[in-house]
Amino acid sequence: MINISESAQTHFRKLIERESLPGLGVRLSAVHAGTSRADVRLEFADSGDLQGDEWAIDCEGFTLWLDASSVPYLDGAEIDYEVRATGGQLQIRAPKIKGEAPPEAASLVERVRWVVEHEVNPQLAQHRGHVTVQEVTADGVVVLRFGGGCHGCGLVDVTLKQGIEKTLMEKAPGVTAVRDATDHDTGDAPYMPRDAA
Repeated sequence: MINISESAQTHFRKLIERESLPGLGVRLSAVHAGTSRADVRLEFADSGDLQGDEWAIDCEGFTLWLDASSVPYLDGAEIDYEVRATGGQLQIRAPKIKGEAPPEAASLVERVRWVVEHEVNPQLAQHRGHVTVQEVTADGVVVLRFGGGCHGCGLVDVTLKQGIEKTLMEKAPGVTAVRDATDHDTGDAPYMPRDAA
């Protein structure tokens, strides 16, 4: 399930020994699992910190606890500690942490939501914006609602047609058009005000 290199185990043992707390181990969990913001959290833990549904991985000299809800996202993860001349670096690779793209046979709604979450919103976040999928009609029209810096932005039409619609039509076959259901007159912090565009 999880591969913990000998050098990583040695590193964890040294850190735990410095703490001098009996029963101290390490807990690993996925944060924002299944999204483009997914990351891992690694922290010291003892039995009093546990929820009771964690998976225990016995290592030499300590236990690594894995949060139960994180198991599908951390399956196949690798933890390594690389010793360098300037110190060391802990590396955690978790190839499934952001989830897996839905297969072609998945519904259009699932595929659209995946593309919006993993490709569109990370781009919009650069301008403090995001979109949510309000509806996907039977004839493939995706209806979106803009938020954050995109709500009321003067460039939203360009973003919609040249960015989002193009991406969705390419990455989610079956999308025929993308529409905006946002009342942009109510946007209070647009990235670029409509009168400036």
